[in-house]
Amino acid sequence: MKRREHDFSQLVESHKSTIYTICYMFADNSLQADDLFQEVLIRLWQGFDSFRGDSQVATWVWRVSLNTCISVERKERRHRSVRLDIKSDFFSDSSSENRQIKALHDRIARLQYIDRAIVLLWLEGMPYDEIAAIVGISVKSLSVRLYRIKEQLKQMSNKSE
Repeated sequence: MKRREHDFSQLVESHKSTIYTICYMFADNSLQADDLFQEVLIRLWQGFDSFRGDSQVATWVWRVSLNTCISVERKERRHRSVRLDIKSDFFSDSSSENRQIKALHDRIARLQYIDRAIVLLWLEGMPYDEIAAIVGISVKSLSVRLYRIKEQLKQMSNKSE
């Protein structure tokens, strides 16, 4: 295997969980999450040689993943005429913990793109300064926005609006 492919393979192996988490939060089912994952990998590969190291690799991977998922969702919204209601089997187990995870996923999925991204980054335990750099806002703005997002999530019901 060539050095470039080997390095890229290591990057994907190191960050696949993060990439899939982002994809899953923007997907309606596991097949769509897999498609998004593949699209992110394509975009990462395309940008791999041009990554200059101005930020941490993890930050770059987050940014590419989020931007890819947002772009795909916007494109699909423009071209969507009929939406099929496909149930995700990701949490097919009906245990209490899995129902809570699914409920949280449903609430987060109803947030705006950037708010969704902020929550995902925060849930990953990423520091505020890194989250702010990824989404392109100040740390102070992030702090205020995250507080408002948490309040919004608390007020949501699990029923579709």
